[in-house]
Amino acid sequence: MLNALSVDVEDYYQVLNFAQRLPRSDWPRQESRVSANTQRLLELFAKHKVHATFFVLGCVAQQHPDIVRSIAAAGHEIASHGMSHAVITGLSREQFRAEARDSKALLEDLSGQQVIGFRAPSFSIVERTLWALDELLDAGYRWDSSIFPVRHPDYGMPSVGDVAHVIRENNGCKLIEFPMSVARCAGVALPVSGGGYFRLLPWWMTRWGLRRIQQQRPFVFYLHPWETDPEQPNLRKYTSRLGAFRHYVGLHRTMPRLERLLREFDLDTVSACLRAQGVLLAPQ
Repeated sequence: MLNALSVDVEDYYQVLNFAQRLPRSDWPRQESRVSANTQRLLELFAKHKVHATFFVLGCVAQQHPDIVRSIAAAGHEIASHGMSHAVITGLSREQFRAEARDSKALLEDLSGQQVIGFRAPSFSIVERTLWALDELLDAGYRWDSSIFPVRHPDYGMPSVGDVAHVIRENNGCKLIEFPMSVARCAGVALPVSGGGYFRLLPWWMTRWGLRRIQQQRPFVFYLHPWETDPEQPNLRKYTSRLGAFRHYVGLHRTMPRLERLLREFDLDTVSACLRAQGVLLAPQ
């Protein structure tokens, strides 16, 4: 079964864990490591002959346009992660509309690809921001992978379910939602599909969970370039103990575990996976 491999391209200091104490005005003072970390992933994917979808932040693309060009040149899919990594729950509808449209135009210009996919920063399409799906459809996106069907203090919509489906339709245009993947056991949704969960949970649990999902449907896996970088600068002073735990624990495990993931599962871009499921038409 073909599954989706995805990368949220953002730098280590741009994450939600640091957002309350590290103002955006201080971002330019931080050492940028996103280019080297993304290149590390590109080399690993080339080694295993696998393609992925890279959700690139517009502000990263502006600062490092060669990242976008390198990803596209290697045959990967470019998708949008918004412009500023601002969570949608903190944006007005007009602000989000600009983020969705401006990032799409920028990434298309740099990559030479049509950008049809979107992932909200910190999975921030939730019940009170469902209007964002209408904006994505109007902006020309064809699919979204922002909704996490779990209960979490910062995100989550358990009611959405797990299967890729048409979530919005207007004048013959459709927007597909490919939710983040969870393994269900005794009625409990276990988030085994990447990110911090990939570093925190033991490998056997991740593998068990992904195989359990595959018994019924494809999964979508995600990670960030900074998660491959245990030598990144220490920003613990900008977050809580829990935030530091979430961010730093297990960074040294990411690359060896990712090697195992690439060997054991059949992975490709989000669009390729959706086409294999028959919910996304091939490009004309």
